[in-house]
Amino acid sequence: MKRRVEIYDTTLRDGTQAEEFNLSVEDKIRVALKLDELGIDYIEGGWPGSNPKDARFFKEIRDYHLRHARIAAFGSTHHPRKEAHLDENLLALLEAKTPVMTIFGKSWTIHVKEALKTTLERNLEIIEASVRFLRPHVEKLFYDAEHFFDGFKEDADYAIETLKRAREAGADVLVLCDTNGGTLPHELVEILREVRKRLGKKVPLGIHAHNDSDCAVANSLAAVLEGAIQVQGTINGVGERCGNANLCSIIPNLVLKMGFECEAGKNLTRLTEVSRFVSEVANVPHPRHLPYVGRSAFAHKGGVHVSAILRHPRTYEHIDPEWVGNTRRVLVSDLSGRSNIVYKARQFGIELSPEDPVVAKIVEEVKKREAEGYEFEAAEASLELLIYRLLGEPKQYFELLGYRVLDLRPSREGPPVVEATVVVRVPPGVGEVEHTAAVGNGPVNALDHAIRKALERFYPQLREMKLEDYKVRVLPGVPGTGARVRVLITSRDPHRQWGTVGVSEDILEASCQALVESYTYKLFKDRKSRGGS
Repeated sequence: MKRRVEIYDTTLRDGTQAEEFNLSVEDKIRVALKLDELGIDYIEGGWPGSNPKDARFFKEIRDYHLRHARIAAFGSTHHPRKEAHLDENLLALLEAKTPVMTIFGKSWTIHVKEALKTTLERNLEIIEASVRFLRPHVEKLFYDAEHFFDGFKEDADYAIETLKRAREAGADVLVLCDTNGGTLPHELVEILREVRKRLGKKVPLGIHAHNDSDCAVANSLAAVLEGAIQVQGTINGVGERCGNANLCSIIPNLVLKMGFECEAGKNLTRLTEVSRFVSEVANVPHPRHLPYVGRSAFAHKGGVHVSAILRHPRTYEHIDPEWVGNTRRVLVSDLSGRSNIVYKARQFGIELSPEDPVVAKIVEEVKKREAEGYEFEAAEASLELLIYRLLGEPKQYFELLGYRVLDLRPSREGPPVVEATVVVRVPPGVGEVEHTAAVGNGPVNALDHAIRKALERFYPQLREMKLEDYKVRVLPGVPGTGARVRVLITSRDPHRQWGTVGVSEDILEASCQALVESYTYKLFKDRKSRGGS
């Protein structure tokens, strides 16, 4: 029978201590519900004694029915100069009315003497009294031994004694914390073995690792192998300084690689979705290079790699990406060979043979454009249009004859007024000429409005699409303001999202290229979906 491991998520508390990672009460509710769907066992909602926002979260989350997860409130042992039943922090924990509570106490003598400003014996009394006071009020009580591994290295006997006091007072699980994140896996294993020898193998242990030496995931997995029954961490490894142990790596490693069981393991196909959801709610970029769940986790660029995965994906993938809800991606760049083009064309619905002369032509054109500064990895719509053009499609839907952008500032106090004027011909060559103007929040927005205004009379479906993201990158080469720039635009309609690219020494010209590509792609895909060309 496989051994079961409890997954304890602290994204809503420890995770929010990361720079630029902030969650409102409403955000925390949404994330908690998503973690429950994933099958997380315990969700640490915050520290009710530290701020009103966390207290409000605990009150509001009671209105929701969680299918599996149990909410935990977090706090510290009582103040050295107070008694447990009079301590505001412990009373706030009771007020949260959660089924699970987690409190932390000092394991390291330097913290007892310098941070708490008390004696070693008094600290032991504080740990015991705090746990004993809370024990009757909760279903589960976890004790986080803060700085345990540093404390053990300094004074092993004292660090062990703090655990004994917490256990004797009623703590269900003793969680050993690598709070400074400096412990290496071989050290952690040695210390855990000594702890189990002194406490006995039946005492339930947990692990809470920080990532300051880039070992948080490895330390967490090593702890489980040494008998830990609970792993604490955060989604995407967010957290103070270098972050916490990343549950998005720990969960699939435990289940797929190590043969352990956890409730979240039953829902692994939702892991990538949850990972990206948390980043989206916190309004931070999703780290593309995250193992298992990152956009680049199963991305292949080198031609040799792509040629191999076309024969058998296991040649360059340690698991099937679908097991964790991710997808395989083949990138096209100046490193690409025929295999990359054949694979991408197949994704676009085009069957090509590697021996087809047009494949060599596409490879040559891609490499030429990348040498000029184009980049197709985030602009696959431009790549798809390029392939179709070299195959004789798609037709040109309109012709941009010219444009002009005026940036006016009526007064020093007021914002600038930007107006774009465009001239387009629909259809190209022989069609009707449309001359329009529009204003916008900046030159690119004004240009977007003006081109749309000119085209929507002919192609009303363009009203469905919107520009979702706009990025400018200065390319290496000519220094200063004369440098070439690359513009990447992300667009969306009710059915799909797509990216297009433009390159020029003129930022407006590069933007215009990417915009025109975006409108063209929309019109082309709409015609394709209706069976046209």
